[in-house]
Amino acid sequence: MMIIRYLVMIISIGCLNGCAHVISGDILEEVNRDITFGELRKNPEAHTGKMVILGGVIVKSVNKKDGTLLEIYQTEIEDEGMPINLDVSDGRFLAFYDGFLDSEIYRAGRKVTIAGSVRGKQIKKLGQVDYHYPYLIIKEMHLWAEEKWYRYEPSPYPLYPWSFWDPWWRYPWHPFHGPYRGSPYYPFY
Repeated sequence: MMIIRYLVMIISIGCLNGCAHVISGDILEEVNRDITFGELRKNPEAHTGKMVILGGVIVKSVNKKDGTLLEIYQTEIEDEGMPINLDVSDGRFLAFYDGFLDSEIYRAGRKVTIAGSVRGKQIKKLGQVDYHYPYLIIKEMHLWAEEKWYRYEPSPYPLYPWSFWDPWWRYPWHPFHGPYRGSPYYPFY
């Protein structure tokens, strides 16, 4: 009976660990979760000094003498902090990092989650419009790994009942992989 209790406890700790937020616990304690991006965009001065967590996709990064300025279009974030619904946004914001961020790594199209304190707004041109950007000072940031799409080779037996799983696909006794023959799709294997 004790073994079962320990087993359940170990499994539950492992499951809880997988759902951790990407922003550290110390910063999460300071965050005001009542502030929505819509409220922040309408009146950033009312929230000056408050800590918020925002996620989105980098539009542009500019290195300056005193740090790096990121222009980000905001998206929803899930429980772990990952930006989701990338086609839906309530607007853009500016985030300043006190240090150097390589603009090739922090380039347009990368997903990012930011915990930062609100410092008001900045007005910049967005096309021909004067756009009011909420302005944040970054306390902590997480750059998400780029998603890679892999292309899988087609099955040599398109109508065979087990065409999606073939235990002998890469072994020498497979009909398409003899000792001196490659795949008909990739002859260099």
